[in-house]
Amino acid sequence: MTFPISLALPVRYPGPPPAAADVVVIGGGVIGVMTALYLAEAGQKVVLCEKGRIAGEQSSRNWGWVRQQGRDPAELPIMVESMRLWQGLSQRLGEGLGFRQSGVMYLANADRDLEGYERWLPHARANGVDSRMLARCEVEAMLGTSSRWKGAMFTPSDARAEPWVAVPMLAALAVEAGVRIVENCAVRSLDLAAGRVVGVVTEAGRIACDQAVVCAGAWSRLFLGAHGVAIPQLSVLSSVAATEPMPEIYQGAAADDEFAFRRRADGGYSLAPGSGHDFFVGRDAFASFGAYLPVLKKDYRSTAFRPAAPAGFPDAWGTTRHWGDGVSPFEATRILNPAPNMSFIRRMQDAFARAFPALGRPKLKAVWAGMIDTMPDVVPIVDHAPLAGLTIATGMSGHGFGIGPGMGRVVADLVMGRAPGHDLSRFRLARFLDGSKIAPGPAL
Repeated sequence: MTFPISLALPVRYPGPPPAAADVVVIGGGVIGVMTALYLAEAGQKVVLCEKGRIAGEQSSRNWGWVRQQGRDPAELPIMVESMRLWQGLSQRLGEGLGFRQSGVMYLANADRDLEGYERWLPHARANGVDSRMLARCEVEAMLGTSSRWKGAMFTPSDARAEPWVAVPMLAALAVEAGVRIVENCAVRSLDLAAGRVVGVVTEAGRIACDQAVVCAGAWSRLFLGAHGVAIPQLSVLSSVAATEPMPEIYQGAAADDEFAFRRRADGGYSLAPGSGHDFFVGRDAFASFGAYLPVLKKDYRSTAFRPAAPAGFPDAWGTTRHWGDGVSPFEATRILNPAPNMSFIRRMQDAFARAFPALGRPKLKAVWAGMIDTMPDVVPIVDHAPLAGLTIATGMSGHGFGIGPGMGRVVADLVMGRAPGHDLSRFRLARFLDGSKIAPGPAL
């Protein structure tokens, strides 16, 4: 059972790329797609280059949550805007987008969980988000089971959507707005003159441009590093499963320490380990050990450490860091398609069965995994690079799908030199160079 994303899928946007554009967006995930859409709607001539397929990597492999709840305080205002944009996109694109404001619930296994939720609630109130605490009896009533949970935090206005359907639909909307998307077209390098962007070199030829945006997800560090721009981004593997259709226990999304679930449009649930993930140790991981020590101390019990693969992975031991304008690692791995951790999947099934004994152990129809591009403080880089004409939007740290529309609007304004409308200081690139304390914030 595997998630149906592979090179067997037809190329929707074959190219070839044009000779020139105002902006080239590198990466066809949700951040790149939404950035391209808002640039085009502002009158820019935009080309989006994707080495594999639109939404082929983490943008289609995520949990499908569209949540304000638990966000880092610096992300929350952008996420509130993003929720409004999702509502508008749903009206434009219809039911097929899968957008439903059916609520998100964080379930408390222990008193310390409830205390953490209570500490976060002032951020919700400050941003007009309707998060509130639930007592044990309310959780029991909403989930229809004798509760093993002490309570929960609940945000009724939070939502869900179908990632593999939604992001390609948004890409089609971008094309209607004038974006030129080219799949199977890796950007090998930037073309620089006197320290500024004058074009990009793709495997299909050069595209002249004054602006480029790196939205390359797990591949961003490798691409930027080849141009002397160092970011401490790494990747963690998240394993997910889809169940066969089953009775509805809750129409939204919920999670505790052991498992997370989200109702799907096909009548099943997307299930994932609540906190378990795999961390692959390669050259970049060794180089970034100090920067990641605070988050590793916090999450080491839920992290499975593995040696990085020899190839086919950004931090693989055999991945070259220097290729010039020649064949790049991005062409060697068109779609990053890691194997899921079946041990985590089986434990998640068992936890679900314990929580909902009337339903039993869920039957799975598909399993998959994705590589989450994460940062040491679990918030992204959204900033201009030290190369004129280059903007970075990466390291969404597993939060990218829901915040994609709002973040795309912000990045588009950055590229065009407009005020983004939000305080982006927490997302600046220089925080890793200026002595700032690098640690996760009060997000949940």
